[in-house]
Amino acid sequence: MAYWRRSSRQMQAATGQVAVAPSSPAAEKPKSPRSRMMRQYDLVERVRSYNPDTNEDLLNRAYVYAMKAHGTQTRASGDPYFSHPLEVAAILTNLKLDDATIVAALLHDTIEDTEATRAEIDNIFGHEIGALVEGLTKLKRLELVSREAKQAENLRKLLLAIADDVRVLLIKLADRLHNMRTLEFVPHASRRRIAEETLDIYAPLAGRMGMHEMREELEDLSFHVLDPEAYAVVKQRLDALADRNRNLISEIESQLSKNLQKNGIPARVYGRRKQPFSIWTKMERKSVGFEQLSDIYGFRIILSDAEACYRALGVVHTTWPVVPGRFKDYISTPKQNDYRSLHTTVIGPGNQRVELQIRTEEMNQIAEFGIAAHAFYKEGMGSPTERLEHESNAFAWLRHTVGILSESANPEEFLEHTKLELFHDQVFCFTPKGKLIALPRQANVIDFAYAVHTDVGNSAVGCKINGKFSPLSSELQNGDEVEVLTSQAQSAPPSAWESLAITGKARAAIRRATRTAVRDQYAGLGRRIIDRLFARAKIEYADDKLKGALPRLARASIEDVMASVGRGELKASDVARAMYPDYKEERLVKYGAKKSLAVKLKLKSEPHPARSTSVIPVRGINSDLPVKFAPNGGAVPGDRIVGIVTPGEGITIYPIQSPALKDFEEEPERWLDVRWDIDETMPQRFPARILVHNVNEPGSLAQVATVIAEHDGNIDNISMSRRSPDFTELTIDLEVYDLKHLSAIIAQLRAKAVVAKVERVNG
Repeated sequence: MAYWRRSSRQMQAATGQVAVAPSSPAAEKPKSPRSRMMRQYDLVERVRSYNPDTNEDLLNRAYVYAMKAHGTQTRASGDPYFSHPLEVAAILTNLKLDDATIVAALLHDTIEDTEATRAEIDNIFGHEIGALVEGLTKLKRLELVSREAKQAENLRKLLLAIADDVRVLLIKLADRLHNMRTLEFVPHASRRRIAEETLDIYAPLAGRMGMHEMREELEDLSFHVLDPEAYAVVKQRLDALADRNRNLISEIESQLSKNLQKNGIPARVYGRRKQPFSIWTKMERKSVGFEQLSDIYGFRIILSDAEACYRALGVVHTTWPVVPGRFKDYISTPKQNDYRSLHTTVIGPGNQRVELQIRTEEMNQIAEFGIAAHAFYKEGMGSPTERLEHESNAFAWLRHTVGILSESANPEEFLEHTKLELFHDQVFCFTPKGKLIALPRQANVIDFAYAVHTDVGNSAVGCKINGKFSPLSSELQNGDEVEVLTSQAQSAPPSAWESLAITGKARAAIRRATRTAVRDQYAGLGRRIIDRLFARAKIEYADDKLKGALPRLARASIEDVMASVGRGELKASDVARAMYPDYKEERLVKYGAKKSLAVKLKLKSEPHPARSTSVIPVRGINSDLPVKFAPNGGAVPGDRIVGIVTPGEGITIYPIQSPALKDFEEEPERWLDVRWDIDETMPQRFPARILVHNVNEPGSLAQVATVIAEHDGNIDNISMSRRSPDFTELTIDLEVYDLKHLSAIIAQLRAKAVVAKVERVNG
C-alpha cells in the first residue's frame, strides 16, 4: 500500500481544508485510560448471552489463573498487564466464539511472559486449549535479521499454526486489534513499524477471512498512525458532511423501508458512513478530491431470505434510476471470503447517488464477522477445522495459501505471494465446462491457466476468450469463458511470463518451472561435457560408478553433479578423478605448458557430425542447452564456431575468427568443441552485426533498410555515428538464417550507390 505517498498538503488542496500542525512530541504524551477492567461475572455473562451452555467454571478458572500469572506486570500505559488478555477475550466475545477460544485468549501470553508452562496449561485446562496457547506463543519466538524477513516468517508461522486450528488466527487478530487501540503508549520509534505491518498483513488477512468490521478498524488505526494529518482532514470532512446530510440519510432510510413494505417485503434498512481509510484510498486510486466522491454513504437492506433480496432489488430498480455498470451479484457468485450480497447504485432522493447492499441476516453476519460467524461454540458438529472445511470458502483459501508454503523458495517469495492475494478484489471466469474460477482483478489468461492446474499453465500456448482467439496476456472480465490451448511440446513456460502474471500462485509456479528448466539445461550440458571428456580419454562412464563417487564430489545426486559441471562450478576432470583416482588429464600431459597450442590444434579440426561423439551440437537459442551468442557480433550457421563455458551462464558461441577468443587462451578447460545442428524444416534466425559506411544524403538509410527487408533479414537494432560530413557509419544488428543469407545481404548493400563500404563485425 502506498497511500501515504500523497503529501498532506496535497490532501488539504483536494479537500479545501487546512490541517492543524501536529503538536510537539512532549505535547503528544498520552494519558493512561485506566478504564475499569471487566470482572469475572461480566465475562461469563458476555459469553452466556450467545452460548447458554457455556462452561462457567472453565471461564472463571482461566480468569483467575491469568490474573495471578501476570501478577504485578504492567503495560506501557501503566495499566495492569492482565487488562490486555482480558480485552482480547472481550473482542472475541463480540464475535461469539466458543469457550476454548475465550480461555485461550485469556491465557495467550502466559507461556511467553510468565512462569506458566504448556504442560501446566494442558493439565489444568486441557490439551485443546494448551495447543491454542502454544500456537500463539510460537509466533513470538522469532529473531531474524531484517524487518522484511521477520514479517515474512511471522506470516508463515501464523498461517502454519492456523492450518491446525483457525482459532489461532482469530485470537491473533484480536490481539493485534487491542495492541493497535493502545498503540499511543508504545515508543514512537516502534509505532510506524507496527502500523505498517498491520496494514500490510493483518488488516487484509482479516478482510480475506470476511471480518470486515475488524479489517476497517485495523486500517483506520494504522492510517491514523502513518499519516495523522491526512486522517484528521478526512475525518473532519466526513463529520461535516454527516451534520449537513443527517436529514437526507434518514429520508433515504424511510423511503426505502416504505417502498419495500408497500410491496410486501419487510426489511431492516440503515445507512452507514464509509471509514476514513476507505475514503482516502479511493481518492488515491481515482485521483479525485473529496467533493467528487459520490458514494461516501452506503445503505444496507436486511431481509429474511435470498428470494426476498431479489424482489427487493426489483422494487429499488423500478423506483429510482439505476447507475449503469454498478450492479454486482455476490449471492449467486459469492466472494472467496464467503461474502454474499447484492450491490447496486441508484439515483435516490435529492439526486443523490445511493449505494445499496441487499442481503439476508445470515449473510450480514458473515459479512461483518466472516469466518468467526461459523458458530464455533456449537456442540456435536465435529472440530472447528472439520466444520469450516464444509462451510467456509475463506478457510479453503487459507488452506490453499498454507499449501503454497511448501512450494516457496524463501520467506520473502511467500510474503510476496500472500500480499498479492490479499490486496486484490476479484473477477469471476468460467472454463468451457462451466467451472467457476475466482481471480484477482486485472488477472489475465496466464493466471487463469495456473488457477485451473499447474500443468495447464506450464503447457499453455494460446487461448480463446468467449470463443475468440486472444493473447495469453489478455486481462479477464467478469463472466468471461476462457479456453486454454496447451501443447505437450512446451514443458516449461517462458520466464517472461512471471512479469505478466498477477497471482502469486502463477508467479510461484512459473519461477519453479523456470528453475527446473534451467537446472535441466545445465544438467544436460554437464552430461555432454562429461561424455565428451570420457570419450576422448577412452574411459568408461556409468551412472552407478558416479553414484559411488558422490561423497567425494560433495554432491547429493547425479543430477547435482551434472548441473554443477554445466554451470562451471565443477570440472569434468574432477568428476573423472572422483570415479577413477588414477585418471590424468591427457591434454595437460601431452602439451605440458602449451595450453594455448592445445586449444588451437583442437580448433583447427572440425569433426564431421556423424563421426564424432565428443562434439556438442548447437541448435540455437531455444535449445535444450543454456546457449547464448557472442555479444557484439553473434554467430550464424556456416561459421566455424567454438563454445566458451562461463560459470553460472552456460555456453557462449563465438565464430572462430572472433578476436574476443584471445581472452580465453589461458583457460583451455573452458573451451568446447561445438557444431551446428540445424533443422532445415524449421528455419530460425541467428544474430549477426554489420558495419555500413553510408553516404550522408536524404533517403540513404531507407535504401539500406529496404535492401535488408527485401532479402528477408530482420533489423534488431541500429545505431548511427557521423565520421565525416559526407558519410554516416551505421552499426546494424541483424537476424539472418545462415552465412549464405548474410553474405547475400552484404553483397546487395555493396551494390547500392549510397553505400561506400560494408563489412561484418566480429566481437
